[in-house]
Amino acid sequence: MTSSPPPQSPYHPYPTGWRRIFRRWLAGPWVTWSLLGITVLVYGLQLLSQAWLGYDLPALWGVKWGPGIVHGQWWRLITPLFLHGGLLHIGFNMYALYVLGPGLERLMGRLSFALLYFVSGYTGVVVSFALDTSPSLGASTAIFGLIGAYIVIYYQNRDVFGPAANAVLRNAILLAVINLAFGAAVPQVDNWGHVGGLLGGMAFTALGGPRYQVDFSWLAGRPVVRNAQSLHRTLLAAGGVVLLFSLFLLAGWPRYF
Repeated sequence: MTSSPPPQSPYHPYPTGWRRIFRRWLAGPWVTWSLLGITVLVYGLQLLSQAWLGYDLPALWGVKWGPGIVHGQWWRLITPLFLHGGLLHIGFNMYALYVLGPGLERLMGRLSFALLYFVSGYTGVVVSFALDTSPSLGASTAIFGLIGAYIVIYYQNRDVFGPAANAVLRNAILLAVINLAFGAAVPQVDNWGHVGGLLGGMAFTALGGPRYQVDFSWLAGRPVVRNAQSLHRTLLAAGGVVLLFSLFLLAGWPRYF
């Protein structure tokens, strides 16, 4: 006579495989997916507005437009990140977010990554405000901030990442140079916004980005890598970079009167 294990209750909430999938789902790069989803949704509203009203109402109210900003429409310092001028435009930017975002979000953590995205977007808009009076829109200011963050993270933590850091650094720098050169060659591209986003992302990450160090875990019985950066310093870095780049607002203000 042999014994058999008791049957699993049909009311067991999560089989082992589903529990593992659910945990992975919870640990996913949700800031990246949320930003991507919101941006695509806003672009859908732009298309609907053009079809129903004959003009792009979200862009009308949200693009970077200097005269509007100086007359109190402060939301235009952020809303351009979620607006795009065409399918190719949003396609390039969202593909870049899809490629760059998840890995960077895991390296930095969700809050730090979200701060990076919006701080970089803001710094790109204010630099463009000061140096280019043309209206502009698009998430590329923030995307350049992501590239800048990769450069800084892998440079500051090169001792922890080892030889792999050099390859990432070369690729990130090359990506930034190629895209800045392309922006300089195409008159319709707001390249000052790209420069501002890149510099803002690098500044924020240098001051408040992850600083990895190797410690020995007695519990795990092996060396582990942990992020020694404090939340307090990350928040201070975000505020400091925003304040510093606000000088571009002051510098560009007289151009709109």
